[in-house]
Amino acid sequence: MKDEQFKAWELTRLKGKLHHVLFTGVLSWGLPMLIFMAFMNKPFTDGFTSKTAIIHYIVWPLAGVFFGLLTWYMSEYKYKKK
Repeated sequence: MKDEQFKAWELTRLKGKLHHVLFTGVLSWGLPMLIFMAFMNKPFTDGFTSKTAIIHYIVWPLAGVFFGLLTWYMSEYKYKKK
């Protein structure tokens, strides 16, 4: 971890894990993936409340949570390693 990354991670740590997971995971990764996959898979052809659409509403935000947690723990590992 470089010095600038180290300092940036210190600021991120101050905001907390929940903030990181919500903003980095759900909003910055899960939501764009939901939109991108909506164009790729066309889950809304039967409406916004179809079974396929509801699955997308559940899967991508959850994937964003997992992505946020993964990036949190990977960054924490690198931070503590230094």
